[in-house]
Amino acid sequence: MTEPKHIFIKDYTYTLPEECIAKYPLAQRDASKLLIYQEGFIEEDIYQNVSAHIPEGSLLVFNNTKVIEARLLFQKPSGGIIEIFCLEPHTQYADITTAMMQQKKVWWHCLVGGASKWKNGQILEKKIIASDRIITLNAKFIEKRDNYFIIELYWSPEELHFAEVLHFAGAIPLPPYIKRKAEESDKDRYQTIYAKTDGSVAAPTAGLHFTQKIFDNLNEKNIHTAYATLHVGAGTFQPVKSDNIQEHEMHTEWIEVSEELIDELLNQQQPIIAVGTTSLRTLESLYWIGLKLLKEDFPGTPLPNEVLFLKQWEAYQLMRYQTSPRVALQAIKDWLKKNSTTQIIAKTQILIVPGYEFKIVNGLITNFHQPQSTLLLLVAAFLGDTDTNNTMQWKKIYDYALKNNFRFLSYGDGSLLWCNKQAK
Repeated sequence: MTEPKHIFIKDYTYTLPEECIAKYPLAQRDASKLLIYQEGFIEEDIYQNVSAHIPEGSLLVFNNTKVIEARLLFQKPSGGIIEIFCLEPHTQYADITTAMMQQKKVWWHCLVGGASKWKNGQILEKKIIASDRIITLNAKFIEKRDNYFIIELYWSPEELHFAEVLHFAGAIPLPPYIKRKAEESDKDRYQTIYAKTDGSVAAPTAGLHFTQKIFDNLNEKNIHTAYATLHVGAGTFQPVKSDNIQEHEMHTEWIEVSEELIDELLNQQQPIIAVGTTSLRTLESLYWIGLKLLKEDFPGTPLPNEVLFLKQWEAYQLMRYQTSPRVALQAIKDWLKKNSTTQIIAKTQILIVPGYEFKIVNGLITNFHQPQSTLLLLVAAFLGDTDTNNTMQWKKIYDYALKNNFRFLSYGDGSLLWCNKQAK
């Protein structure tokens, strides 16, 4: 494969006019435009008809994470506002679900707006009236790290779970490129209709277009659906600032995968389609986690907190140990049985760049992504480097989308892309 040190981010940029960024979603979720790309050919449709472009018997895998109200605004007695943005739980918790279910208090990694105005030892307080009761939320500064703060949040009534507290006290964190404040409608529209597990600070946006009507159409065509969980972190919006990708540090995210999904993947004969880059990263991470479990260095015994961690470049380092996807997935199945559990909880930092060999996913449904982003690199990797005219595949698609009034980024339109190995 192409060595990461030879991949320069300047080759993965394009001009994105401000007017092409969708500030609001369409009134109807499944009315968004859909670009279909396969074997060098582009066609257009709308999401409502996506089933017409997917083979019968295919498996669509969705990310059922739920966006939490991660933005907390505290007003000081002096009138000044301090914003606390909850990034991820402190390392003392085994996983995000455990942290979200904490009662009385929790430690969280946060960004703090106006931190210089937060005096040492000062306790911030916020009162909310919800369901005919008063909820009091307090914030205590614990420690400053290089890229975040450790904040203790505690509340009353103490029997409330942290997820409930955020729901009452917080606000949905819209992406930074949607330059407006979150509105009441965003609580619904910046959430998929199948969102289930609290933990993300950003939506898996490819799924925002799906409606019950689409699911009914998929079912009528015998197209199967399944769910995994990857909790999207704020790092998904982080641009690549280094000249080459080797110097970029990829963000880490939690994944949760059930034994049921492993079984479905093992039994699947037709194409597997990831709905969103987060679903794709989850599925591809499963292959490498299974491969690690097969190696003597990673025996199938309980690991600390029953958590596995796939590091940024580990997939490329493990390529010399490759096996079939079936064998790798079976290794996870065996690990689940040995450890008497029905789900695997892991952390993935996988960075997918051009040259990566896809192991599980054949198709990808995704929105249009920012220039010089890791998500655009993933799309470029999925499509392959160039077409017969020596034009980068992703460039061809994005040029078409810009010229044909597609709406970009989280609230924008999307695409159905087929992996270059399928085209071959």
